[in-house]
Amino acid sequence: MKLLPMTLAAALLSSAAYAETTLTLYTSQAPEQAQQTVDAFEAAHPDIKVEWTRNGTSALMNVMRAEIEAGQVQPDVLLVADVINLGELKVGGHLMAYPEAPVAEYAPETYDPDMTFFGTKAITTGIAYNTQIAEPVETWAELLTEDNRGMIAVPSPLYSGAALNHLHALINADGIGWGFYEGLNDLDIVPEGGNGPATKAVASGMAKYAIIVDANTLRAKADGSPVDYIAPKDGVSFITEPAAIMATTQHPDEAKIFIDFLLSREGQELVAEQGNLPILPGVAGPEGYPAIEDMKLLGYNVEAAVETNDAVRAKFADIFGL
Repeated sequence: MKLLPMTLAAALLSSAAYAETTLTLYTSQAPEQAQQTVDAFEAAHPDIKVEWTRNGTSALMNVMRAEIEAGQVQPDVLLVADVINLGELKVGGHLMAYPEAPVAEYAPETYDPDMTFFGTKAITTGIAYNTQIAEPVETWAELLTEDNRGMIAVPSPLYSGAALNHLHALINADGIGWGFYEGLNDLDIVPEGGNGPATKAVASGMAKYAIIVDANTLRAKADGSPVDYIAPKDGVSFITEPAAIMATTQHPDEAKIFIDFLLSREGQELVAEQGNLPILPGVAGPEGYPAIEDMKLLGYNVEAAVETNDAVRAKFADIFGL
């Protein structure tokens, strides 16, 4: 089918023929953010309704694998934490390319060169600490002390896409590697759940430190919790919360307009309002956030990560006895 230019697609969507089309979205956004995103999109495009399901990225991927195996793929659009899982879907031919996506102003590293998925924000994972019971550290290794036994909250990469991305970044980083995770296990740390529970643990004082995303820490700080965020000098992992259209969608034009919204200035301003770093040049980030250029960003080879992901997850589970 010939792809419609965005302006023509928008015009068609205002016609009765497209009235109240329903898109299905699978997302790993926090529930309140997912609702904000959907509400803003529906306000801009009232002829398109969005039904959404939220879970951790790794949990969503388990659902996706089952749906693909059964030939009953439900979502039209994905908005999840990391590129590893979308890279897996891409390799399997499950994502639809959108060559006309409005990425002209975006840095090339924020979207797939084959135009199957598109970053929507920048989220770094560093160290949160409770300012009442813990001291700031400068490196990842400084967490691995006896004083922190059982007192570091760590999301599980078997559940959280951000944590999975972080795992791949650290094990491929010079001077960090698997030894860091083995050190956590030696301190009786049990990774579990996602960033939300880890944030609550460090904010409440149940944990001295947490390995979580910047936004969770800084939102908790703004709400009055005794926490602050550290970008270790040996590097932070980062994700772009990419969005993608499933190849099986029955509503490709509407799905493209959803992608367009996420990448628009309005969509990027919403990112900042939600407490994340927008990646569209010229859109200011939230007050108090560290500047991207001031942090060491830990990247890795995404294709290699896709190939080794099962083995990496298995080794992680083996280390922690999960």
